[in-house]
Amino acid sequence: MTIPRIIRVCVLIMGCLGNAPWATAADKPSALVTARKVDHLIAEALQPGNVQPASLVNDDTFLRRVTLDLAGTIPTPNQVTDFALDPDPDKRSKRIDQLLTSDAYADIWSSYWREVIFSRATEARARIVQDLFESWMKDQLTRNVGWDQIATELLTATGSTKENGEIALIFAHTGEPEEIASEAARIFLGIQIQCANCHNHPYEKWTRENFHQFAAFFPRIQVRPEPDDPGTFHVRSADQMAGRQTMRANFNPAEAFSRMDQNRDGKITRSEVSRVKFLADRFDQILALGDKNKDGAMTKEEFESVPRPDANQPGRGSAEHYMPDLDNPTAEGQLMQPVFFVNQAKIQTGADDLQRRETVAKYITAKNNPWFARSFVNRIWAELVGQPFTDVVDDMGPGHEAQSQQVLDLLATDFVNSGYDIQWLYRTIANTQAYQRQLRTPTSSEGAFAATSPTRLRSDQIYNSLIAVLGEGVVPRSRGQGGTPVERLANRGGRNGFAQLFGFDPSTPQADIIGTVPQALFLMNQEIINNAVRSAGRTRLALLLSQNSDDRDALSELYLLVLSREPSPGETELNQVYLTSVGNRQEAFEDILWSLINSSEFITKR
Repeated sequence: MTIPRIIRVCVLIMGCLGNAPWATAADKPSALVTARKVDHLIAEALQPGNVQPASLVNDDTFLRRVTLDLAGTIPTPNQVTDFALDPDPDKRSKRIDQLLTSDAYADIWSSYWREVIFSRATEARARIVQDLFESWMKDQLTRNVGWDQIATELLTATGSTKENGEIALIFAHTGEPEEIASEAARIFLGIQIQCANCHNHPYEKWTRENFHQFAAFFPRIQVRPEPDDPGTFHVRSADQMAGRQTMRANFNPAEAFSRMDQNRDGKITRSEVSRVKFLADRFDQILALGDKNKDGAMTKEEFESVPRPDANQPGRGSAEHYMPDLDNPTAEGQLMQPVFFVNQAKIQTGADDLQRRETVAKYITAKNNPWFARSFVNRIWAELVGQPFTDVVDDMGPGHEAQSQQVLDLLATDFVNSGYDIQWLYRTIANTQAYQRQLRTPTSSEGAFAATSPTRLRSDQIYNSLIAVLGEGVVPRSRGQGGTPVERLANRGGRNGFAQLFGFDPSTPQADIIGTVPQALFLMNQEIINNAVRSAGRTRLALLLSQNSDDRDALSELYLLVLSREPSPGETELNQVYLTSVGNRQEAFEDILWSLINSSEFITKR
């Protein structure tokens, strides 16, 4: 056997054994190549309208932008300076790669998905599992687990609110089939199908039957409190109840009455129903509802008139899912077969819980389901570039036209071919010129993605940036009252408390995200924040002024610290005038730092 043939045989054998990782890597599209294709498609789309795209941002702006996006904070002054002086033409791509392998990347994006899931929770106690979910999600992102695997885990999870963060999506909606179906379609497919819960969708092709067939994948989920551990809940499959509930679902009142009427007198009594346990257990209740003449027995007509119990029991587990009869809410409703509304793939009724959920997870994450990849690409593109391909990031169904459809399809196709590699997608988008362009508020006449769009920072990004500016004392280290003023602020609520004030649903369009009076008052008047911007003691400003006796140098360092850039000549001149007018260096610099923290630039990604 010749040497080349031996090599080919070895490669074939190792590939069959799954030990040829280079085979997968060779098939994975290059992030840089896809980025260039994206820019080419956008440029082609802009040419007919003679639209001039915005210039690329300078190094300072790029570093702040990409550090906020991929690490959730602002760069240090030394990082800004070093990056600007670095002559390497590939330094931007290399910095993207460095950030994607940092702990901060997994931290900030696990908090992003926390808000996606919990912002629309219907279970009031859902937040008790959010820290556990973030820890689980951070582990997935650190290991770069594929988005298809993450989605599958969230859809099929079982476990305890004390141990299993992956139950977050199920627990956030108490295992209710309709709510889980709505959120699964919104988060994983970018399709708002919940409108079809009560009526056919007003502007999509989905029918009410489509919605309830989808919900039929989720009825056998049980969310119950742990009897021996107050405050703890458990998500489990309720298949142990399925046999009895299926018997109830198939119960025929006329046939049952005939079997129970042993003496054939046209009435049934307690002694006659004793053989049917679930009826015997409830006979007093049934009698109270149907015994019209109060004679202690029930005729056939009275028995058949008794309302059937609600077949859908959210959070308690039902054998099957029934579409409610809107004209008769007390009726059982129509039994629904589990059918995936995108391609009509189905399984039979009677399937157990995990079989249903694992099957629908396969349908959702399948490579031939375009909505799964598109929805994730659309969401991440919107976060990085500032504008989604569709008007609303999680509403991109067939009735919604996407701008730059070719770009969306290219990214979605290559994302699938990457093996749903999340880091690959971030790397690709961040390397595009579309991502690295200067800000410009989009207009309908300008053309899609000729510039990036301004976006408000999420609560964790603002919180982390405050830490970077005001010092590490912002990080909570104990629940006591000691430490710096900012540390005491953190101990009063920390990051989660800050998120309650500054947080918003990440799926909200940027145009609908506006600052609130409490947010402004917090940054402007909060005593602990004001103490942290003092120029005396061990504050960051005190150290900066002691190290820079020249006012221009101090201004330059302060702007680098807060805004990751040097002040413009106009800003320098304005601040110099203010310093002279105040006549007190420490007081004037306190005011300047306060104004920078309260500027729109500080809480915006530029």
